[in-house]
Amino acid sequence: MPELRRDPIIGQWVVVANDQESLTPMAYEKEGHERTHESVCQFCPGREGYTPPEVAAVRFNGSQPNTQGWSTRVVPNKFPALKIEGGLDKRGIGIYDLLNGIGAHEVVVETADHHRDMADLSPEEIVWILRMYLDRGLNLAKDRRFKYIMVFKNFGESAGASVEHAHSQIIALPMVPKLVDAELEGSSSYYKFRGRCLFCDILEQEYADEERIIAQNDQFISFCPFVPRFPFEQWIMPKNHQPDFFALSEEDIMPLALMIKEALARMKACLNASYNFYIHTAPIGYKDREVYHWHIEIMPQLVKTKGYEWGTGLYQVLTSPAVAAGYLRDVDLS
Repeated sequence: MPELRRDPIIGQWVVVANDQESLTPMAYEKEGHERTHESVCQFCPGREGYTPPEVAAVRFNGSQPNTQGWSTRVVPNKFPALKIEGGLDKRGIGIYDLLNGIGAHEVVVETADHHRDMADLSPEEIVWILRMYLDRGLNLAKDRRFKYIMVFKNFGESAGASVEHAHSQIIALPMVPKLVDAELEGSSSYYKFRGRCLFCDILEQEYADEERIIAQNDQFISFCPFVPRFPFEQWIMPKNHQPDFFALSEEDIMPLALMIKEALARMKACLNASYNFYIHTAPIGYKDREVYHWHIEIMPQLVKTKGYEWGTGLYQVLTSPAVAAGYLRDVDLS
């Protein structure tokens, strides 16, 4: 019989299949990821003029900005969700609150190679991507209009990727997103009641249960959460309490790159699915450092959300996280 499981962070209920009734990776429809548009790709070397001028890049050979010779490149999004110019102009219309659509929206072109995704990159190459996330996030956080910096990645058409060349995005918002705010509220309530970080306690539960852990190193761990919203959902968390991703230490960058590499490589070998990847971190200037714990959530897009899920917010997951972790853990990466 399926189980109703309650997420201790935001209180959301999810219907989760039991181990015996769980669908295997082979039961989900696979989406092809062939790359066929290199000749017209705006993110490929030699076409730097097709993007807005770069704001940062990793270059090793002394090449000039907006020319070839880069390995990772950051440019403003050509079609930004929010515009950086102007003031917020907070106002109301009757019961409704409005702000101007002020923010920043940047694209991190992860590699010059059109035919490789983040799962295919070396840990050293992922380190440079992480450095771009940190550099741009810290730079954008200096703007007093912004309250939150989100790093995210859409891979594959069903995950919302409109360009097939490997890239991720950074968006600066003038408010804290509702889902993050709900996590902050839930973790704050838990801390007031128990005097401990909820996310740290989640990790202790994962260590005790063991069955949902996929991989770990000295600094980071990846696991399938007990209350997933998607089959084969995977989280990466620092083992030590850290509220702010953008305060990541130099010593933690390579271990995180290794964990991201392994998490995505295992998912690719097991599922070859489209996915969404995002980093939830504390808001800019967040004071309750003992309450929140940054983490990465990776959501494979294996099923379509159905009407009752949209109508109720009650997700149905047809593979238990313990079974999913077993498949991801056992996949051959050699």
